[in-house]
Amino acid sequence: MTTEIRFWEPTQWVFTPGHPLPTETMVERHPAPIFTHPLPYGAIVREDGVQFVVFSRSATAMRVLLYERVEDRDPTDVIEFDPDLNRWGDVWSIFVPGLKPGQLYHFQAEGPYDPDRGYLFNPKARLIDPYAKALAGCFQPSDDGIIRPPKCVVVSDEFDWQGDRHLRRPLSETVIYEMHVRGFTQSPSSGVKHPGTYLGVIEKIPYMQSLGVTAVELMPVHEFPINDITGRRPPRPNYWGYDPLCFFAPHRGYAVSKEPGAQVREFKEMVLALHRAGIEVILDVVFNHTAEGNHEGPILSFKGLENRVYYMLEGGGKYYRNYSGCGNTLNGNHPVVREMIFHCLRHWVHNYHIDGFRFDLASILSRDQNGNLIPNPPVVEHIAEDPLLADTKIIAEAWDAAGAYQVGTFANLRWAEWNGRYRDDVRRFWRGDPHTVGLLATRIAGSSDLYQPSGRKPYHSINFITSHDGFTLNDLVSYERKHNEANGEDNRDGENNNYSANYGCEGPTRNRTINAIRTRQIKNMLATLLLSQGVPMLLFGDECRRTQWGNNNAYCQDNEISWFDWRRVRRHKSLVRFVQALIAFRKAERTVRQTNFMTGRPVKPGGLPDVSWYGPDGGPMNWVRAESSLISLWAAAPKPSPLSPPSHHLLMCFHAQPEGRTFTIPKLALGLPWRLFINTAAPPPGDIYPELNGPPLPPDGKIWMEGRSFVCYVAVDESG
Repeated sequence: MTTEIRFWEPTQWVFTPGHPLPTETMVERHPAPIFTHPLPYGAIVREDGVQFVVFSRSATAMRVLLYERVEDRDPTDVIEFDPDLNRWGDVWSIFVPGLKPGQLYHFQAEGPYDPDRGYLFNPKARLIDPYAKALAGCFQPSDDGIIRPPKCVVVSDEFDWQGDRHLRRPLSETVIYEMHVRGFTQSPSSGVKHPGTYLGVIEKIPYMQSLGVTAVELMPVHEFPINDITGRRPPRPNYWGYDPLCFFAPHRGYAVSKEPGAQVREFKEMVLALHRAGIEVILDVVFNHTAEGNHEGPILSFKGLENRVYYMLEGGGKYYRNYSGCGNTLNGNHPVVREMIFHCLRHWVHNYHIDGFRFDLASILSRDQNGNLIPNPPVVEHIAEDPLLADTKIIAEAWDAAGAYQVGTFANLRWAEWNGRYRDDVRRFWRGDPHTVGLLATRIAGSSDLYQPSGRKPYHSINFITSHDGFTLNDLVSYERKHNEANGEDNRDGENNNYSANYGCEGPTRNRTINAIRTRQIKNMLATLLLSQGVPMLLFGDECRRTQWGNNNAYCQDNEISWFDWRRVRRHKSLVRFVQALIAFRKAERTVRQTNFMTGRPVKPGGLPDVSWYGPDGGPMNWVRAESSLISLWAAAPKPSPLSPPSHHLLMCFHAQPEGRTFTIPKLALGLPWRLFINTAAPPPGDIYPELNGPPLPPDGKIWMEGRSFVCYVAVDESG
């Protein structure tokens, strides 16, 4: 039986010793006034209890449901808000003495129920606090029609950071490694003590250090459903995590301990360990929809507190605008929702020391409350201008599921972007598509066509060829078609236009010729990515040919299809070495990570132009011709100071045609002390020379290029 407490008078409650929660007969009243705190939102730990604060404009009554154990189906106590004493405008705030961190709770709101107008108040619904800092448990089976979602946990923000601060690495010096927390170590082949967890990531930090990456971009780690609302694990589980339940809470499924709130501590331990290793942490955040779905979806949190504010509605309020492709769209430019997003980002930066954010389907943040794309959207501008976020990296996936595509035009100088055009143009060039040479040149030089007009720099382009969404790099060169049959949607889901090729056989093969071409193409694209101007992002496992067996939409594959198979690190150790050498070169070489666009003018009086382009015959490039061959000469970047080490000139030869041919080095490049750095057609270890001590350029200035290959020579800038 529950105990209902009504705070009718502005008095201080004092608990009788020995009683965990009060009843009307267990307390004595004192005239001392209560010092209420209408903000901040959420469950805030105070000296002698917890302040519960929640927004609802239309609610007529509000309650806090308290639970003793995660497995409890019903609350042990119910705390009623007094509308006269515990409401400040649209903010409901109540202090409950005696509660401590670890307390489990839900909100419950009464109000109008009129679905045709967008009001969905249900006095029986248990609601997740939008500002909850942790959740515990899963959905519990229901036999009375009441959905029992995971319980909120009162959390203390205390943690010994041991002096840790944000690493503040310049974006231009960043190498991003996109990874899934669970998938990174869940496979038995990982050999870690805590597979599939934050602590498991810590165990693999030496491997990330060996690669040389400077930042991990974690696929969603905010709370999302583990099972469905009936308490059962669905046949297609939400593996990726793009289905938010609570934006402020780290996902409980990635914690080792099952103690309520333990995920907060373990996540912070992971961030601290990564920072100690010199690796920044970027979060993939999903401020575009929630797990509550469309008008047929459950009432879990936002719907039951103020549906008309939190979501973009249509049809008078009955239906949800669906720019996310997931049933609903968060109303990001409503002032209340904008404030929540704002507070959430600050929460992750201040309490978790997060170094940056990648905003999933960020174009939704450019839509007003009616779904129209608008210039200078308030939430986008506020994120860019917030002083607490000034040291963080802000990255947009500058499109959405409703056709908005803003790559190159998303926002101002604070925002970098996932460059989807880089991905497509590099894929098409190396596949051998005609008329892509000019596109390749533009992309490897930093995509000035996209970013220079607005005053942005090459490092505003986050270059990638593969990501979680689509083929892995191995599958990009092994499959011409997607193979998503395991997803249970008759292969209808996933992108159809992948710009991929199989080179003679769909999927794995023992044909040595085909395998040689595939290996070469993987190296071609990795070299292109890591030598391009801009910021490279590598998909986890691409360095060792991780495969999803042709599945290009593995959102529901919590199994070997998605998990990192660590046996491949040994099996493809020469490719891992290739990537390690490329990343090390990039980190040491200013020429490939310039902070301004190259102009074609000499770097120094009488010196080489910063960039020049040539055809395979060594003459000026004919951009009209359709052949997929190109020579690019990059002059060494100037020294930032006299004590800086010299940089290198780069001579890069791209040849995407299937037949081999001779390339003639342009006269401007002759006479420099060129040494071979990369030849993707050569067998290891001659495919890359980490010490930059490969064979010199042939005296006649002619290079034989195998079909579908890339060659790079470097020459130290001896002019000072």
